[in-house]
Amino acid sequence: MSRDLAKWAKEKGVKYFMVSFTDLAGAQRAKLVPAAVINNVVEGGAGFAGFAAGFVVTPAHPDTLGMPDPEGAIQLPWKPEVAWVPANCTMEGEELAQAPRNVLRRLVAEAAKEGIRVKTGVEPEFFLLAPEGDKVADPWDCAKKPCYDQQAIMRRYDMIAEVSNYMLDLGWEPYQSDHEDANGQFEMNWKYDDALQTADKLQFFKFMLRSVAEKHGLRVTFMPKPFLQLTGSGMHAHISAWSMDGKENVFFDPNGELGLSQKGKHFLGGIMKHASALAAITNPTVNSYKRINAPRTSSGSTWAPNTVTWSGDNRTHLVRVPGKGRIELRLPDGSANAYLMQAVIVAAGLDGIRSKADPGKRLDIDMYQEGHKVKNAPKLPLNLLDALRAYDKDSTLKSMMGEDFSRAYLEVKQREWDAYSSHLSTWEVENTLDC
Repeated sequence: MSRDLAKWAKEKGVKYFMVSFTDLAGAQRAKLVPAAVINNVVEGGAGFAGFAAGFVVTPAHPDTLGMPDPEGAIQLPWKPEVAWVPANCTMEGEELAQAPRNVLRRLVAEAAKEGIRVKTGVEPEFFLLAPEGDKVADPWDCAKKPCYDQQAIMRRYDMIAEVSNYMLDLGWEPYQSDHEDANGQFEMNWKYDDALQTADKLQFFKFMLRSVAEKHGLRVTFMPKPFLQLTGSGMHAHISAWSMDGKENVFFDPNGELGLSQKGKHFLGGIMKHASALAAITNPTVNSYKRINAPRTSSGSTWAPNTVTWSGDNRTHLVRVPGKGRIELRLPDGSANAYLMQAVIVAAGLDGIRSKADPGKRLDIDMYQEGHKVKNAPKLPLNLLDALRAYDKDSTLKSMMGEDFSRAYLEVKQREWDAYSSHLSTWEVENTLDC
């Protein structure tokens, strides 16, 4: 039985709900709804002008309705009188096919037809900046090898601990937070979950982290590469698949290569098969490709892949197998849309299972030092335009993600690339003014 939100609000002392959905670009849109009328909104939806809210529709289209998912409601730990609830978008009684949460929900249902529940855990990396956004917030955070810097994380203890405490209270089972490989960069982790729940949690985490950071006079960015000389921010995804009752890890085979079952190998094969195309989703901004194709950073390594290869417990590849029965995709970055990132992982993996895709030979070399020796491994896209073209050519992945969604997404992202291309940069002036 679905949760009665009005009753739940009364029990929790909630006065308002933020009925929230995520648009094609990953931005969260919301309306604030009094708890007294929330059940009316559950029935009839909260109305949005889709044209103004990040979808490919016109001002003449009917309202986009945000239909709250009561089971996803989360009380704001830092403002308990408000609750956040994810919404599924509809238009004229039909699900809006281009809405990211709908794309993921449909693919979760497709996975269920194969008898599997895809579970994922994410590793969001982010920078804490001064309010102006032009420099890291901590002037003492300047070590050349800053990863796991004890003093630097303790200088941000109040903020990091506050967010971690909230996750503990929410039952997310956070298990570690650390200073990452760039100055001013951090990562926070919580337990893996079903793909849809992980996406909801990731969106709420971004909202929560930014809210708490602002209270502490800081600014958070998940931008992949805000500083060229520093390591970029990834959003690594740990992936496994389970029986529908959640009891059996179907990726696990104690006798399989690195503990992976045949189904796990085929899922991995799907990731490898579609890697260049799925980059358009997992690395969706112009800035994303400054992380993937970066030269060595001040710490000595980018920690980002640029070639379609896989390995065991080796962080220099696109995919690694860090433990039996799971894989880690190291391609996604902090700008990835939480729902679309999960959706494209499920889509590529499902196609791999259905087509019995072969991931190819495992490579155990250091790709940063010896990658030049690998002659036949595909390279990842050099820029967003290349990624969009790869996605547009991948008819199978487009179909899995949904043709209506794919058309809308490609239109939005092509506009973004065109806007970038028409921008006159300082570099152009400095280097070609006197040509």
